[in-house]
Amino acid sequence: MHPSLRVCVSLLVLMLFVAPARAQSGGSLSGSVIDPLGARVSGASVKLWRGGTLVKDGSSDSQGAFAFDALAEGRYQLEVSAPGFQTRTTDPMFVGTGDRVVVEIAVPISPLEQSVSVTAAATGVLPSQIGAPVTVLDSTTIGLIGKPEVLETLRLMPGVSLVQSGARGGVTSVFVRGGNSNFNKLLVDGIPANDIGGGVDLAPYSVAGVERVEALRDPNSVVFGSDALSGVISLISRRGQTPVPQATFALDGGNLGTNRESAAAGGTVRRFDYFSEFEHLGTDNDLPNNKYRSKTYAGRFGVALGHSTDVSGTIRWIDRRVEAPNALSLFGTPDDSFQTFNVKLFGISSQSQITDKWQTMVRFGSFDQRTHAENPATSGTIISGLGFGNVVTVTGANGYSVTGRGILDFGPFKSDSRSARQGFYGQTSYRVIPDLNIAGGVNIEREQGFPGADIDAGPTTTRNNRAVWIEGRGTIAHRVSATAGLGYAHNEAFDNAYSPRLSVAASLRNPTATEFWSDTRVTFNAGKGIKAPTVFQATNSLFVLLQRTPAGIALAESAGIGPVGPERGRNVDVGVEQGLWQGRARVRVAWFDNAFYDLVESVSRSLLPQLGIPVNVAAQVTSANVNSQSFTAKGVETSADAQVGRVRLAASFTHLNATITKSLSSGALTPSFNPAFPGVPIGNFSPLLGQQPFRRPANTGSVLVSYAKGPAAVTMTGYFAGKSSDSTFLGGSDASFGNSLLLPNEDLNAGYAKMDVSGSYAFTRAIKWYLTLENVLNQHYEPAFGFPALPINVRTGVTISVGGR
Repeated sequence: MHPSLRVCVSLLVLMLFVAPARAQSGGSLSGSVIDPLGARVSGASVKLWRGGTLVKDGSSDSQGAFAFDALAEGRYQLEVSAPGFQTRTTDPMFVGTGDRVVVEIAVPISPLEQSVSVTAAATGVLPSQIGAPVTVLDSTTIGLIGKPEVLETLRLMPGVSLVQSGARGGVTSVFVRGGNSNFNKLLVDGIPANDIGGGVDLAPYSVAGVERVEALRDPNSVVFGSDALSGVISLISRRGQTPVPQATFALDGGNLGTNRESAAAGGTVRRFDYFSEFEHLGTDNDLPNNKYRSKTYAGRFGVALGHSTDVSGTIRWIDRRVEAPNALSLFGTPDDSFQTFNVKLFGISSQSQITDKWQTMVRFGSFDQRTHAENPATSGTIISGLGFGNVVTVTGANGYSVTGRGILDFGPFKSDSRSARQGFYGQTSYRVIPDLNIAGGVNIEREQGFPGADIDAGPTTTRNNRAVWIEGRGTIAHRVSATAGLGYAHNEAFDNAYSPRLSVAASLRNPTATEFWSDTRVTFNAGKGIKAPTVFQATNSLFVLLQRTPAGIALAESAGIGPVGPERGRNVDVGVEQGLWQGRARVRVAWFDNAFYDLVESVSRSLLPQLGIPVNVAAQVTSANVNSQSFTAKGVETSADAQVGRVRLAASFTHLNATITKSLSSGALTPSFNPAFPGVPIGNFSPLLGQQPFRRPANTGSVLVSYAKGPAAVTMTGYFAGKSSDSTFLGGSDASFGNSLLLPNEDLNAGYAKMDVSGSYAFTRAIKWYLTLENVLNQHYEPAFGFPALPINVRTGVTISVGGR
């Protein structure tokens, strides 16, 4: 570790455990009440609860302040209400002997107001002060959806589209506002869970132990560093809250051999809180060789230390096995391959309130991911040692059709890979004045790649990365909120990179609960993001390939050729948000303009000189990875939410226009041709110049309608996607090793609608019955061409809860 960074780490660790000494016989809990724009609320009723018993009550003074002193050691909750505002109840807070706990409580005007966001800025931000497009789904909404996978929550978020290769358990990629699937940072309680280079498969991630899900649809490489190029997805785990332990057991089953079992327990013991959940999910799906089994353990453990420090530990373990029949619509017969996937994620973090104005946070995280892919035997009809599928007719949504036999299987194989990350993340924030907060931090990570048959022999790639950042957040007259930051990252793969970001929210009309037009906001965001290259991209870059010979080293030095650089992006978006009907409804419209450039692709020696690389240098390689591709993604994103009595409504629609603007790969510059469609250029493995990126529908949307009354609740969710460009990826893969199975790219994938219904009925406080129907329209809804999706799936079961009072 660099000496200066070692000093920073030592100081942050020291700040973690240093807290002012208190000479009180009891603890105190004080703070202030603010409105959605941060203005002080006087005369608010503030009630103090402990274990379901009202301990004290009071009110906020003319400055919105309140205080409760001489408190016995224990966990307390605050219930705050004021005329014209919704009642707000805080999570339990531990107050020890001599402790002085200080909180700031924002009382919402609208019943639709989201929780404080932890991804829009370095510190928690009030919804009305967030300029960035971020959506938060809490545990109540997750429960109403009734699905076991995190990916199903993301379907309901504007600007987000998903591609799941097949039925339940199939590899699932997420695309945010047109960006690539590896442009998104995935965080579990702040711990990065991406593969090296940003890749992430969302299919194994269960909602077990998840309290809420956040999706930021803008880059934030300032705070979160590399891989947050298009967006940030954050999973926040549950914590125990009740002094009486609470245990929950759930059991359900359905058609397709589907079964799910889970058990959870949580609670508090004086300064400690704990929560654990184990879940098993299994299904046979509806195709041969397509069984899926997944096990998840999620744990969150915390302890209040000293006078003002909260330490929390996170554990998430995932073990998945999924059989992969391949694309039956392309081959007419299943493959026998399968894949296993194992994740071990661990983290410990600590937040300290040094003074009323000064806070610190330190976190250590470890992520280890292992995958094993195996094809036990050659499948299909054996011809010359290769496995061929059956003769099939393939028809695209664009009306083009072909008939033929493709290569299904190249023979038995086994493949193992492993990636690991250990990181230290520290930050400190200081409130200079009530309306100005300054934060800064340091991130130190070690990434290791273990490709190959013997993944336990040691890493073949090790990257020691570090980053520092600073961010300021302030408000002007409680009407304009701005967040600005600058991040600096040093990655061993690409050296140095800077990432600026600006986010502004202006209130043109202050929130009110007495008028139809309750509030009006305008937002603006601009920034840049970065993504590190994958291990394969870096090790097969021009610079690395030249290092293999003394002559190549000399040529690289003389030509000034360095390691492959980071992939980059910049974004601009402008939005208008309007509250309606005394805050019962809200609509939002945003225009976004994203540009992604310096993307890594493989370029042949004959085209490398177009990048300014000397011919004699290019002649040393057959092809090499370089930063040469770019594309744009522009569009309009709309959303609406409403709470009408017992009915909750939410809907979104996104129109996207994405175009490849630059590429030197052979796939983009040299089109393939199918003799059946003369004169029609086709991108085999990548889109051609001027075409849309694959699997990015021009139109997507979602809807949620939920009704709850007493012990009963029913929810309908829907996700819609229009046509998208793609490829069959079967160039040179027909019976004659030709292109007869290629189809034109544009609108190759059909549009679809996935509609789901879930319901529940609580017979008692302890027993609840639930029912979930997925894909009630029975559509083959996945846009990944050739991968049939899950038909109607019915699950029903019961949840039993004990304790927790």
